[in-house]
Amino acid sequence: MEKVYDAKEIQKLKTRVTYVGALVNVFLTVLKIGFGFLGQSTSLIADGIHSLSDLISDFLVIIAIKLGSREADHNHPYGHRRFETIATVMLGLGLIVVAGGIAWDASERLLNPVKLLIPTNETLGIATISILANEWLFHYTKRIGKKTRSKLLLANAWHHRSDALSSIIVLFGIGAVLLGYPFADAVAAIVVALMIAKMGLSLVLESIKELVDSSLPENFVQEITRTIKLTDGVQSIHFLRTRQMGEDAYVDAHIVVSPRISVSEAHMIGDTVRDNIKAEFDDVVDVLVHADPEDDEFKDKEKKPLSRKQIQLYLDKYFSEYLHSVENFRVHYLDGKIEVEVILPYGMFNQPEQIAWIKKQCALIENEVEMIEKAYVFFKV
Repeated sequence: MEKVYDAKEIQKLKTRVTYVGALVNVFLTVLKIGFGFLGQSTSLIADGIHSLSDLISDFLVIIAIKLGSREADHNHPYGHRRFETIATVMLGLGLIVVAGGIAWDASERLLNPVKLLIPTNETLGIATISILANEWLFHYTKRIGKKTRSKLLLANAWHHRSDALSSIIVLFGIGAVLLGYPFADAVAAIVVALMIAKMGLSLVLESIKELVDSSLPENFVQEITRTIKLTDGVQSIHFLRTRQMGEDAYVDAHIVVSPRISVSEAHMIGDTVRDNIKAEFDDVVDVLVHADPEDDEFKDKEKKPLSRKQIQLYLDKYFSEYLHSVENFRVHYLDGKIEVEVILPYGMFNQPEQIAWIKKQCALIENEVEMIEKAYVFFKV
């Protein structure tokens, strides 16, 4: 069985993997940019800038983890997970800007062949070191990202994989130049820039979807719907909303229960729905369940029903002669109409004249009060 981590352990794991990534990126940035200039390789310099952007992203991740892990408070009742999302947007935008700068410089060199740089043999070794280091970082960060359910860490892991892939392109570019193809290094730099831009754009688009509360993936929503429908007491579900906040998911659901059960039983069914969803889906941290006696999704919102206080006034009027005999009443709001159950004490069961009069008044209510469709008489046992 997979180990369950508490909030402090999760934050510790996230911080540790990010610091390790930052240290490796410091090493790779200095190594690739330094040897890129010394070894005359445009693509290796571009790859070094890619590592520098990853270093900056590591610091953004550290800040986001510290802010995002804070508990919910009065001003932020849903917590601070959005800080991770905002950091991811900033990271994506930064990658796009960096990619544009790299592509511009490489294009300038391609248009002016005299500016082309000829790499040295040493740059091949640096590119190889970069491939191995970033591939190790990818697997390490991805493993921790899955353990902690952190989308930000998983995104950072794929940055490391993109660094490894870009270093492979640099390796081929430098190798091609050494074999007699002088344009290959600049072309490799442009390919690396395009990879960086694609990654940045993907991060921005995915994070924007999260910031505007886009729904969870369709298959996830279908599984949640199935779990709700299988809950005992749920007749149907007619309204379901889902959204993502960091690595956490939130669900709002309207369920239909029997209109004749008590409020407390309907509440219990709602609690069971919430518990079942949270037990089955680890990503779901909060579920808000609203119990309805019928499917009111297309109900006429303009027509306001009578309140209990207004119904009480009608009962006072129609039962004025035997008002003291009415112990209580229940109200049902169904299909845009109202049903009233008049509760009489069991002691009145042997008073046929009074019962007949009360039933007659119930019939008058049904005929004269437009919104009250039925008025029943019940005896309390």
